Amino acid sequence: MRVQVRVRPGARRDEVGGCWDGPRGPALLVAVRARAVEGQANEAVVAALASAFALRRGEVAITAGHRGRDKIVELAGEGDTLRPRLAELLVG
Repeated sequence: MRVQVRVRPGARRDEVGGCWDGPRGPALLVAVRARAVEGQANEAVVAALASAFALRRGEVAITAGHRGRDKIVELAGEGDTLRPRLAELLVG
């Protein structure tokens, strides 16, 4: 399942939740403490999303937007399980 994500690097804490209405439609907000230096923020995004969706890190991959705040992330797993969790996270 593909998910649009908006990343906030350098946040006070790692957090997944909320909706950002971007130019490509709604995106899931992901705040990470890591800075956008040498891929550190991307690694933190993968870890945060894996934790939020109860997946292994290997089941989360950034497929587009490696150098920007707007990313597309591929989540491996059953869509029937992931979609309700995504809806919860977008609200909260």
